Amino acid sequence: MSEVKKQQSPVALMKAYCEGQAVQNKLEGLLGESKNTFLASLLDLYTSDGNLMLCDPKLVMGEAMKAAVLKLPITKSLGFAYIVPFKNKKGESIPTFIMGYRGYIQLAMRTGQYKSINADCVYEGETAKFNRVTGELEITGEAKSDKAIGYFAYFQMLNGFYKAIYWTREKITEHAKKKSRSWSMQSSPWHTDFDAMACKTMLRQILSKYGFMSVEYMTAAAYDADKEVEAEVSANANGAPMIIDDAPAGALPAEVVDAAEVVDQGTGEILSDAQADATEAESDPDAEPGF
Repeated sequence: MSEVKKQQSPVALMKAYCEGQAVQNKLEGLLGESKNTFLASLLDLYTSDGNLMLCDPKLVMGEAMKAAVLKLPITKSLGFAYIVPFKNKKGESIPTFIMGYRGYIQLAMRTGQYKSINADCVYEGETAKFNRVTGELEITGEAKSDKAIGYFAYFQMLNGFYKAIYWTREKITEHAKKKSRSWSMQSSPWHTDFDAMACKTMLRQILSKYGFMSVEYMTAAAYDADKEVEAEVSANANGAPMIIDDAPAGALPAEVVDAAEVVDQGTGEILSDAQADATEAESDPDAEPGF
């Protein structure tokens, strides 16, 4: 059986997971008519990303389920959520669910509590005046170039409450150096698209500290495996997400445990728990059974 398993392609195994009845039922309950679109985007993401194909398809499905629970698309170009491969200390590729910039906005707007929400740059020539007492932010002057010297985030709720925060470029840089494992990598988006990463950081800061914390938003925060790693949306020369050493993979949501069936890599058969444990023990006597 071990020889047969080695011949089974990752793509075929991922297709078997997507076609599994438990996964189909779970996604039907979560997404309804959008189920097939979500699965198609997952297969497209998986087959187009050589780095992601190095990950265990079962774990990839588990991370995709997190996006499904939040009803966020995982198509990279949309910017709502990503499944990114990270390497741990053992050199294993681990898929990781990461919230995108638009994902944070989407979850905030779904609450129905916000009148407006925004994050943007303050450019050279403009002046940001922030009142720490009242929390009011005023931007004056005219931009003289497209060089950002600072960043702000703002929201106003329907009940009249509003909040704004402002960080200088230097403060954002220090924050990224301390919090982002990708800062030292030249291919990091902190070096290729600093402004976008800075705006996302500001948005996350203001929503987490001052925003309306819905159950859905808190669920997203729990799923976001490494909230301070900012390499999640970057791409290398061939369009595949970069891999960052020793980034953690978040715990799988409870909803996934029953839905991510174990598939025999040789036959495509859905295995029972007992069969799955036996299969794992055969391939790795020291492996712990279970998901």
